[in-house]
Amino acid sequence: MAVDYAVIFLYLAGMLAMGWWGMRRARSKSDFLVAGRRLGPFLYSGTMAAIVLGGASTIGGVGLGYEHGLSGAWMVLTIGFGLLALSLFFSARISRLKVYTVSEMLDLRYGGRAGLITGLVMWAYTLMLAVTSTIAYATIFDVLLDVPRTLAIVLGGGIVVAYSTLGGMWSITLTDMVQFVVKTIGVLLLLLPIAVVKAGGFGALRDELPTTYFEPLGIGGETIFTYVLIYTFGMLIGQDIWQRVFTARDDRTARWGGTVAGTYCLVYAVAGAVIGTAAKVIYPNLASADDAFATIVTHELPVGVRGLVLAAALAAVMSTSSGALIACATVANNDIWSRLRAAARGGQPAPDAGAHDEVRGNRLFILIMGAAVVVIAIALNDVVQALTVAYNLLVGGLLIPILGGLLWKRGTVQGALTSVAVGGLTVSALMWHYGILADQPIYYGLLASLAAYVVVSLLTPPTDPAVLATWRERLAGRGAPESAYAPAAEGADAVPAAHAEAHPGTGDGR
Repeated sequence: MAVDYAVIFLYLAGMLAMGWWGMRRARSKSDFLVAGRRLGPFLYSGTMAAIVLGGASTIGGVGLGYEHGLSGAWMVLTIGFGLLALSLFFSARISRLKVYTVSEMLDLRYGGRAGLITGLVMWAYTLMLAVTSTIAYATIFDVLLDVPRTLAIVLGGGIVVAYSTLGGMWSITLTDMVQFVVKTIGVLLLLLPIAVVKAGGFGALRDELPTTYFEPLGIGGETIFTYVLIYTFGMLIGQDIWQRVFTARDDRTARWGGTVAGTYCLVYAVAGAVIGTAAKVIYPNLASADDAFATIVTHELPVGVRGLVLAAALAAVMSTSSGALIACATVANNDIWSRLRAAARGGQPAPDAGAHDEVRGNRLFILIMGAAVVVIAIALNDVVQALTVAYNLLVGGLLIPILGGLLWKRGTVQGALTSVAVGGLTVSALMWHYGILADQPIYYGLLASLAAYVVVSLLTPPTDPAVLATWRERLAGRGAPESAYAPAAEGADAVPAAHAEAHPGTGDGR
């Protein structure tokens, strides 16, 4: 294993070196949180694919293939479909808004007041996403080093926190690009063909396994529908995904770079299912389907290659973990802490902060959130339930207000807030009644959220035409420059400077 250890060590050392190098480029808030909004197609595609394809997509995707055959690809396929939909239909408009968080977008669209409650929901989602990604280090480092669970979480989480804190989005972009290359080589170019050959080829797979393993819908129509609701729609509204869209240098990069990343996800989904199916032939009696990835890597790959593929699994976990961590810290600082401080000042503007102070403040929040993530990951055991709760609250509470704001001009802030509250409470109550892993909470939560949004929006006065005019200007890329819009820094009711000037003497233009 010495060669494999050397490969892993070089990979981890490279991640820290990238973090140190990225620190030199993070000179402003924009640099630190969204890589200066200047990523080109190559970097954008690679890093977007890296963040959405995490440990669940890699280790979990192989496990689903082991359990269900080729239809086990559906979980990751729905992630790819969500990324394609986001990139083709929404990413250009999102990129032109020049905001930092989903809550800022909602404030801009509805005229303020939506930011704090939506920020709390988004913060809970990104926190649990970071926690569940961090827990995955225990499985990987157990295979690599045979170390205790707590030490594995501290080691893996500590490295991610270190490079994320140093350079923010620039460091994460650089490390994600390396991780994308490592995953492509390790999983697609090495593990996939080796697993199929070791299983005796595709003919042997068909001979050894039941026909259900090769049915496209073998995993079940209801399961696929639930994946679509949770993962496809989750891709459309997650802060971790939107924050990557904000890094694109222009509309074309956001649209077509994301399309390339989404297509890559579809290929990755099929590859994981095939690897899991091959593992079922080689090791038909594993105690857990989630052991399939580690088992086939440990016992079937040659020295050196094994280290690279394990590094690929580590890369998958690290990319998702770092993306969720910076998203969690951004929401905590911009959407929650800054708004609470503004409320404590009675709505008075915050003193101007220099670029260095803004970077230092966001760096501090990544460090604090990173420490919290590691502590919670050590204490938490049930990853699936935690992630299900996070996605149910995200989709059930925020999908309708966000998509409604983008697609329906009659939607109002009252409708949006009611939708968040009704959807979130419905999902929470039904998870308690039916169980966390049941399908009913997300079904009925979405329906309740949609009904509340439409009914309350129609019963309340339309959004101020000046707010909608500013919104349309920003969607068209003709609005105020980025420096003129800082709702998180100026308080919960802050709006673009141009809109405030049109309505002097008011805090939010009403």
